[in-house]
Amino acid sequence: MGTDWIPEELQTGTIFEVHESPGETSASDTEDAVESLLEIGIDLLVYSGGDGTTRDIVATLGASQFSNLPVIGVPSGVKMHSGCFASSPKAAAEVLSAWLHGDLLVSSTEVLDLDEELYRKGKWVVRLYAEAFSPNSPRWMQGSKEMIQTESEEEIIIGLSEHIEDSLVSDDRLIIWGSGGTLREIGGNIGFELTTLGIDATIGSEKVGTDLNESGILALIDSHDGPITLLLSPMGGQGFLIGRGNLQLSPDVLGSIGVDNVLGVVTPAKLLTVRALRIETGDEELDQEFASKRYMKVLQGFRTTRILPVSVD
Repeated sequence: MGTDWIPEELQTGTIFEVHESPGETSASDTEDAVESLLEIGIDLLVYSGGDGTTRDIVATLGASQFSNLPVIGVPSGVKMHSGCFASSPKAAAEVLSAWLHGDLLVSSTEVLDLDEELYRKGKWVVRLYAEAFSPNSPRWMQGSKEMIQTESEEEIIIGLSEHIEDSLVSDDRLIIWGSGGTLREIGGNIGFELTTLGIDATIGSEKVGTDLNESGILALIDSHDGPITLLLSPMGGQGFLIGRGNLQLSPDVLGSIGVDNVLGVVTPAKLLTVRALRIETGDEELDQEFASKRYMKVLQGFRTTRILPVSVD
């Protein structure tokens, strides 16, 4: 549970052995570790994980009468919709430093619980699990994911589908489809049954990959000689194009595809909550390659594009 990762040369203070886990861990390990930390008398809890870990931590804090204890989440899970996560590990360090120097106030934020089974069927059902307290930093903290209503955008989705089918779908182009409801609906209009949470791939009218992992994507790329396009739709509210909900797109995958072959797809409703395309690839050099572009083109309708700034924390 992360009790022995700090190098000795960085152990400038007291290192407490708060919990030791025998092999595979569960929610009870998280609860025990948090209770041990509370007994020590911590002022702020920094943790690494996803929404599941967040729920376990917040539940333990509430049961121990420490609901107001500030937390900072270092994003490293599969689902990270809650607002108490920093936008990247580096951003978490910036938030912690600013809080320690008294530069940030603490405010409440949402801990969300996504129903994965319903989401795979195209229904975005999120329950507000609890509230947590985190240092308030609009720049470094990601905020909660927002649900974007698209019922009134049916014509926009159809226009996007027609544009992608006319301009991108061809017998020699590999299209890698990112996760999310927007791309799932667009793919359905073209004739592809895409997964909502996974990464899929098509060439021409043929679907050549379903719910691909990193190695599966790399194998497709290595065996393909023609052009490649990666279609991604940013998260509403948070604005993440890469780094949330698409961890299969590793630095190796993104490097093989090429930064210039990444194309965003955004509906006008989602644009109301997305001011910049946030990027967290997990590789500093690749992040800087995206940052050097400064702006990226996104599709927002039939033959209609928008230029959005790139944000790399």
